[in-house]
Amino acid sequence: MGSFMYIVILLLAIISTVHSCSPSDRAALLSFRAALNESYLGIFNSWKGYDCCHEWYGVSCDPTTHRVADINLRGESEDPLFEKAHRTGYMTGTISPSICKLERLSSLTIADWKGITGPIPSCITSLPFLRIIDLVGNKLTGSIPSTIGRLSRLTVLNVAENQLTGYIPRSLTNLSSLMHLDLRNNFIYGNIPTNFGKLRMLSRALLSRNKLTGHIPYSISYIYRLSDLDLSLNKLSGSIPPSLGKMHVLATLNLDGNNITGTIPPSLINSRINILNLSKNAIEGYIPDSFDERSYFMVMDLSYNKLKGRIPKSISSATFIGHFDVSHNHLCGQIPEGSPFDHLEASSFTYNDCLCGKPLKPCH
Repeated sequence: MGSFMYIVILLLAIISTVHSCSPSDRAALLSFRAALNESYLGIFNSWKGYDCCHEWYGVSCDPTTHRVADINLRGESEDPLFEKAHRTGYMTGTISPSICKLERLSSLTIADWKGITGPIPSCITSLPFLRIIDLVGNKLTGSIPSTIGRLSRLTVLNVAENQLTGYIPRSLTNLSSLMHLDLRNNFIYGNIPTNFGKLRMLSRALLSRNKLTGHIPYSISYIYRLSDLDLSLNKLSGSIPPSLGKMHVLATLNLDGNNITGTIPPSLINSRINILNLSKNAIEGYIPDSFDERSYFMVMDLSYNKLKGRIPKSISSATFIGHFDVSHNHLCGQIPEGSPFDHLEASSFTYNDCLCGKPLKPCH
């Protein structure tokens, strides 16, 4: 009887070992944890025992291979752990290169912890199954790994709101599966790669609040699926490529707060774009007289430029214009009557050379 029970216990031990996580993955996770300090919520308290696939907070495994597939650690969450503590998360430390030993990792989210410092481990680009990198809202430094383009399956790269420097790596344009790119609020400098248009699957490109220079690449207009392009608050120069107005899906174009010159391409006025912000640049010439029923703008902000001439009469044929701002330019003449001008305030037109008519003073 004793020997029978011994065999049963042995079999159970073997079965549980087969279905628990790999020892190398467990060791990698514990090494990763050792480089971090989270003392308010106790999110790592569950990281104990041999089976890292079972009830380790933020860790998920592939049910077939029992290898770690996802790490999902968010400092801002509706998880009961956060609700109970009545606070958002705060974590210090660094992202250990031991994360790169998780050979089957598909998703890496370490987001909104506010205090994690150090670089993005360069070895992360050796993880062939990685689809999501989300490291938003920390204090990471250094540059985006130069070999990031090796991650052929990557669909999301979000490193916004950190303290990253360096150039946008040339290899980044090799990410043929990338759909969401968010580099906002860093200190990234240099040019946007001229072949940025190779990112054919991209739907959102958010690069605002960096130190990017050079021209807006013409090749961006090759990205058929792009719906949201935000290059605001950089140091970009040159003119706006007219081809941006011929893109079939582009709905939001934010170029405000740069050093852009030249004129407004007429193609932007009767395009699919419904949020257009060109404010705080050095754009010259006239507002194109090319509004028609295709013109539908929730926001059109042309303020703080060097525009001259009149507000075009064709603007009254636009289907809709919500927020409209042409203040701080050199415009002149009478403000057209009727929609959309009957709901706009004087602040949308002030600080021009000689605009007149409602909602400003009457023309003489």
